[in-house]
Amino acid sequence: MGKVVMYSSVSVDGFVADENDRPGPLFDWLTGGDVPLDESGEVKVSQTSYDYIRPYWDQIGATIVGRHVFDMTDGWDGKPPGGIDHVVVVTHRPEPEGWDPGAPFHFVDGVEAAVAKAQELAGDRMVEVAAGDVGGQVLAAGLIDEVRMDVVPVVFGSGKRYFGSVHAQHLLEDPDVVIQSNRVLHLRYRVRR
Repeated sequence: MGKVVMYSSVSVDGFVADENDRPGPLFDWLTGGDVPLDESGEVKVSQTSYDYIRPYWDQIGATIVGRHVFDMTDGWDGKPPGGIDHVVVVTHRPEPEGWDPGAPFHFVDGVEAAVAKAQELAGDRMVEVAAGDVGGQVLAAGLIDEVRMDVVPVVFGSGKRYFGSVHAQHLLEDPDVVIQSNRVLHLRYRVRR
């Protein structure tokens, strides 16, 4: 089985969105470069960011998100973002009415079931968990192997926290990747077991 990785862009003070669920400048680095990160040509980063992010994206077999993110994005119109093969949605509600059953989205109840389903779908590839409430729940359950953050030089002051509502202490190893790029600092930590 592949690693389970919690990931997102984050403000210097630890938020993935402001209080109105807006990411503000957190994703500016994804459009401020000249190297296309995917086939759309809309996502362009610096060469330094490309060299770090593209190999990571290529390893992802499934992504886990919460129903809130799914609803905010309208389920990406049934097409997973960034060329990801499968999206597992953690939800206590049924899939939306009229949802295409052939779309590579899987609706499960609970984070443990989500990780199990994502690992089944990903095989030996990586499982990515979106940061925020669901990511924090997966971390609290002891199922995260690695934390990746793209730290953007902005302070929100309040909003949606990177680790959601985690209230217990969790130790990470020293960062094994620290890459400075244009308007972003890429960090990777292994979770201490």
